[in-house]
Amino acid sequence: MNMQLQTRREFAKLSLAALPAAGLLSVMNRLGAAEAPAAQAPQKPKPVGVRIGLNVPYSFGNPHMSGDEILKNCVELGLTGVELRTQPVEAFLGAPTIAGQLTQWRQSASLKRVAEFRRKYDAAGVPIEIVKVDGLFQMADAELDYAFALAKALGGRAISSEISNRDDDLKRLGSFADKHQLMVGYHGHATTTPADWEKAFSFAKFNGANVDLGHFVAGNNISPVPFIKQYHERITHVHVKDRKMHNGPKTPFGEGDTPIVEVLRLIRDNQWNIQATIEFEYPVPAGSTRMAELARTVKFCRDALA
Repeated sequence: MNMQLQTRREFAKLSLAALPAAGLLSVMNRLGAAEAPAAQAPQKPKPVGVRIGLNVPYSFGNPHMSGDEILKNCVELGLTGVELRTQPVEAFLGAPTIAGQLTQWRQSASLKRVAEFRRKYDAAGVPIEIVKVDGLFQMADAELDYAFALAKALGGRAISSEISNRDDDLKRLGSFADKHQLMVGYHGHATTTPADWEKAFSFAKFNGANVDLGHFVAGNNISPVPFIKQYHERITHVHVKDRKMHNGPKTPFGEGDTPIVEVLRLIRDNQWNIQATIEFEYPVPAGSTRMAELARTVKFCRDALA
């Protein structure tokens, strides 16, 4: 089995198991009240024309993190956006943990408290632009409607999902994307080719792409720049990671074959609405920590745009 897919599936399973995680920590003590004026919020780096985000809580390596814990780390890293999985939100809303009960709960869940969750992120300057939903292709119609409604309530401009190799999956999910007028960014792996995304685009107006820069380079052995230039209006966000060509390993930023700097500057110079979403996957070096390495990836991106 593809190791990357296995890692994601294991993370998703752990995330589902973590729904009743311990009560949310109070990030408000650190950030000030959610309604505090912007002047009291933590200082952000000067705008660079590209929103630097992070796939969370996946990149922190801990699916049990609460929404407040995630936000605390994002503020510490100086991020300006996130791709957030639904599990921390649903835990906040009191969702059950058993899969069958979760499905039933979603079909009648109230989204009134979502605004409370969202306000904290907005007040901290870390908007939830992308909402990652696991298991979209297996959801019944009512559950899909819930997923799109939840994403909109969080302020998301797109849902993200792993891409399917089944046309029927892409057509069905695309029909819901068109119905709700909310983009779905299909995440590709090393086996995903430009033709796979082009087929998805043909099925629905709101079918889009989450281009994983590292996987694209590793699997296609070419730069993703021409594809991004051609389909930038369809690209919801890019996953920023570095890999070697020919299915080479994931590396610290700047040590692989991925044109990270070129892509970031391309987005900036064209002012495209594409979040540069760091997805942390290379091994943490001996003597370092995940947060220290995450800080290095953020600095690498900001230096590229300086």
